Amino acid sequence: AKTISKCYVQVTGMTCASCVANIERNLRREDGIHSILVALMAGKAEVRYNPAVIHPSAIAELIRELGFGATVMENCGEGDGVLELVVRGMTCASCVHKIESTLMKTKGVLYCSVALATNKAHIKYDPEAVGPRDIIQVIKDLGFTTSLVKKDRSASHLDHKQEIRQWKRSFVVSFVFCIPVMGLMIYMMVMNSHPSEAHAHGNESSEGREAPHSPMLLDHQLLPGLSVMNFLSFLLCVPVQVFGGWHFYIQAYRALKHSTANMDVLVVLATSIAFLYSFVILLVAMAERAEVNPVTFFDTPPMLFVFISLGRWLEHVAKGKTSEALARLISLQATEATIVTLGPENVLLSEEQVDVELVQRGDIVKVVPGGKFPVDGRVIEGHSMVDESLITGEAMPVTKKPGNTVIAGSINQNGSLLISATHVGADTTLSQIVKLVEEAQTSKAPIQQFADKLSGYFVPFIVAVSVVTLLAWIIIGFVDFEIVEKYFLGYSPSISSAEVVVRFAFQASITVLCIACPCSLGLA
Repeated sequence: AKTISKCYVQVTGMTCASCVANIERNLRREDGIHSILVALMAGKAEVRYNPAVIHPSAIAELIRELGFGATVMENCGEGDGVLELVVRGMTCASCVHKIESTLMKTKGVLYCSVALATNKAHIKYDPEAVGPRDIIQVIKDLGFTTSLVKKDRSASHLDHKQEIRQWKRSFVVSFVFCIPVMGLMIYMMVMNSHPSEAHAHGNESSEGREAPHSPMLLDHQLLPGLSVMNFLSFLLCVPVQVFGGWHFYIQAYRALKHSTANMDVLVVLATSIAFLYSFVILLVAMAERAEVNPVTFFDTPPMLFVFISLGRWLEHVAKGKTSEALARLISLQATEATIVTLGPENVLLSEEQVDVELVQRGDIVKVVPGGKFPVDGRVIEGHSMVDESLITGEAMPVTKKPGNTVIAGSINQNGSLLISATHVGADTTLSQIVKLVEEAQTSKAPIQQFADKLSGYFVPFIVAVSVVTLLAWIIIGFVDFEIVEKYFLGYSPSISSAEVVVRFAFQASITVLCIACPCSLGLA
């Protein structure tokens, strides 16, 4: 007997069904090639060949000569079928052993594991030699009842409604509180750029109110060291920090637990430090009953959160759109198939309805007018028009006669057809499309991976830089105090010079942290 091996070739450059037919037709003529099956969407050809006559590399070369790109795929395990079953009626370990040993003796079963506790069986098999129905029959013959693990047909796991809601909420909260903070900030900036109008510092607040362009009302101290401006900013900042930043904190905590640093860690780091620093500075100023209001960074967290949560929200909305399309695609799949047994001269002997997952390669499937094709296949008997618009976008029905290929999910129109299944289960065109869309959704854009990778190095780098800044200023301050004195606002001789230096150094390093937080990376 001739030995027959099987190899898989990755084929690129196929655009439509005629490419597939072209490859199959030309390769069948070659010596040593037993059969060939090409899947368009997966870009994969499964070739059975005689290793004594021809090699996989030669097969790939033949496909290349036809004008397509072809590479031999090393891991041939791709073609294995996987079956998940629920097995009822097992009582003890010997039942498990009985099922496993019987299945392993069955031709074509490659791997089998049965779990007594969950009543599940996990089986890998070679679809050329054996099919899911045969395996189920073997288990039934042993006296157990078995059924397929029901797959969740809806695309509920692709639903982004919850994330959209959560980021929208996060954005709205941050936005509502950010507006007044920004308003206050801009107002202060404008006012501070006209210092001439702000002459009388000890102004009573009533006069400050009458002169609306004087920033004195905001600079007016409620308690010694606590200005109205800082107090308002603090009040507006707290809810943002808690509600707006909630998800960032959770994500950042998880990342740090696995000792990695991602975007969320940076956002959390910058906002928390800005917030805590500002808060502590206020407490210190109040304790010291400072004349001059300290510089705080309460405006940083709300603005950062606004931009980043807006970005995340938009991202999930976009993902949700593709998910809807995917859910519709999945709903196109037929759920049942009518399998027929043919006698001599294609006489129908019997037919049965089975789950679409149970259709095996080589089964003869009957498709009635108005029915969906459950699997990809070739027409054996019958003539019909088929609406393939959902796959190809071609609005006109396509004529099908014996020898033509049909696509799962397309709709048979006027004639009854018998087809021989060529691609079943996860190999059908429709499943491949669904898989491609799912992969596109779950994979990150290369630039996004790059940003995450960068931020992995960036976080420690920025932290290091701000620490260096801190140390540098402390050293400078102790060596040459005049420099610090020149830049430090509200230097009053009442405070010891050491404290001024430390405070100034902290201010500088926090500024570095807040400004260098790669908001730009995250936003982009």
